[in-house]
Amino acid sequence: MTAYRRLILLALALTTLVVVFGAYVRLSDAGLGCPDWPGCYGQVSPHHAADEIRDTHAADPQGPVSLQKAWKEMIHRYLAASLGLLIVAIAVLAWRRRGTAGASPRIAAALVAVVIFQGLLGKWTVTLLLKPAIVTAHLLGGLTTLALLAWLALRVHALPRVAVSRRLAGLARAAFILLALQIALGGWTSTNYAALACTDFPTCQGSFQPAADYANAFHVVRELGMTADGEALPLAALTAIHWSHRIGALLAATALLALGCALLRRTATRRFGVVLLAALAAQLALGIANVTSSLPLPLAVAHNAGAAALVMVMVWINHGLRGTRLPVPAAQRRAGHAGRESSYA
Repeated sequence: MTAYRRLILLALALTTLVVVFGAYVRLSDAGLGCPDWPGCYGQVSPHHAADEIRDTHAADPQGPVSLQKAWKEMIHRYLAASLGLLIVAIAVLAWRRRGTAGASPRIAAALVAVVIFQGLLGKWTVTLLLKPAIVTAHLLGGLTTLALLAWLALRVHALPRVAVSRRLAGLARAAFILLALQIALGGWTSTNYAALACTDFPTCQGSFQPAADYANAFHVVRELGMTADGEALPLAALTAIHWSHRIGALLAATALLALGCALLRRTATRRFGVVLLAALAAQLALGIANVTSSLPLPLAVAHNAGAAALVMVMVWINHGLRGTRLPVPAAQRRAGHAGRESSYA
């Protein structure tokens, strides 16, 4: 299983790089650096299409095409293609070793399906001109790939699990779901360029109830920067997107904080709590800093990396906790028995 484990760890590291670099490409407005797919102006690299790229850039210097942006976009595609090949190799090995503990062929097969769909989303991101729904789905697909690989890595390494109450295990699952929803809101905020709709904190435009247009904000099937009717997306809609992301952050952070504190109370789960609370504090700090410093590119990319880190931490926690009916300590049983006797007296 050594080669299999190494492949999974390599794929996990490469997926992290693809997710973070993909955020960098999107946030530096290089998503249309090559306006076709899978090549660049029909060529395998921007170097071979340099003349076409220069001509397009000269015709529209403020447009999305430049040689630098083309290289960013194509490097991301090269990394994603390499990851796809790695995942196919992992799936083949998993099915060959399907009788071995920790091989998890079904998870490996699910990874192949996700990566194929990710490739289609990557194509549609370009050919459909950065539609917010497609770009957000592409982001979520990347994090789903990351989560499945993290789970596969934990399975293949057969790490011990901690028996906890079903209530605590349920809290871990619920917190993970809220985190996933919050990441979806974050992706929607980023892909609609709504991160700067509120430039103050904790208020938005000086109010805790800013003017917001939720109907247009969350109309999924539309062009970038446009309403469903084809009109320019108003500031109130961007405000609604941003403010929803902040409310989601409050809810998700509350659930993750409650989980982290509960994990700290037990020696066996304390390490989970320490890592979770550290990752949560860093992500919240990055989110606030992005607002107060007007979204500098390094901080924006770091915020995306923080989301990926939280996903991996929550996969680790949910894998490491085994919900069960814990035995009641003898002293507690005696106290309960005494209480029932006194109630009958």
